This record gives sequence, structure tokens and C-alpha cells, in this order.
Amino acid sequence: MKVYFNNRKLERACSSKRAAAKAWGAENGKKAIQRLVELRAAEKLSHLSRVPQMRCHQLKGRRAGQFTVDVKHPFRLIFKPAHDPVPLKPDGGIDWDQVSAITILSIEDYHG
Repeated sequence: MKVYFNNRKLERACSSKRAAAKAWGAENGKKAIQRLVELRAAEKLSHLSRVPQMRCHQLKGRRAGQFTVDVKHPFRLIFKPAHDPVPLKPDGGIDWDQVSAITILSIEDYHG
């Protein structure tokens, strides 16, 4: 998949293991970089469902239209489809098979 970033600060933090470790700690930084490699290797969003340890799922409520994958508990990598318009299924849900580009929004613990 093509991966974009919401802002330059986030992109810089994800540019290397060292920068990621500085931003989120050694373990979270290493896992964040690993997740980015896995996201880039996937052809489509639907391919992520075949990687159970990522726990890719769509968010609800105020984060509707966004997705998340596990980094290291409690951190999550949050992203959205980078399509305009976002590809939808006939029932109105996002068509995971058509999402081939994403925008990384943040890496955070949104539960706290």
C-alpha cells in the first residue's frame, strides 16, 4: 500500500528506528516501524485481516472512517484511507478490497 503521513513531524518520527524510539520509546518505536513495513507490503487494506497480530479494525464514534493496528499495548497506529472519495460497498461501509493507499494520522494510546 502507499503510505502517506498526516504531518511532517509524524513522518520524521517514523523515518528510522532511532527517531521512532525517541518519539515513543525503544519497544514502541521498533514495533511502529515494523507495522509501517507491514502496511507498505500489503497490496490492499483487506490483506491486513490476514495478519492476526496486527488486529486491524475500523474505529467507531468520533473516529468513524479511521482504522487502527496494534503497536505495543496500549499504543495504536491510527490511519484512514487516502482516497477521495473513499471506496464504499453498496451497504455504505468502506470497501477494504479497494483501499490501496492510507494516511497515517497518529501513533498513540487513545484509550487513556
